[in-house]
Amino acid sequence: MSVVNVDERGRLTLPKETGVRKTRAVVIPAGSFIVIVPLPPKPSEYAKNWLKTEKERKELKKEAERLAREDAVKRAKRRKQL
Repeated sequence: MSVVNVDERGRLTLPKETGVRKTRAVVIPAGSFIVIVPLPPKPSEYAKNWLKTEKERKELKKEAERLAREDAVKRAKRRKQL
């Protein structure tokens, strides 16, 4: 576990000990803390062995974005932001 600083622009720097270098990651807000999950360089190739689907990457991306939008709207309504 590491303690990191967040600057005034909301950026944080991860220590070298974490092993995360020049990669993309998903940041998941979880209440008063965040979870950072590193992504493999080519997620679709990484997942092709265990994610069985007939859909193309473009279709999957469109569906994921639609579901994310719906989820964001539901959360905003629940928090009375919309």
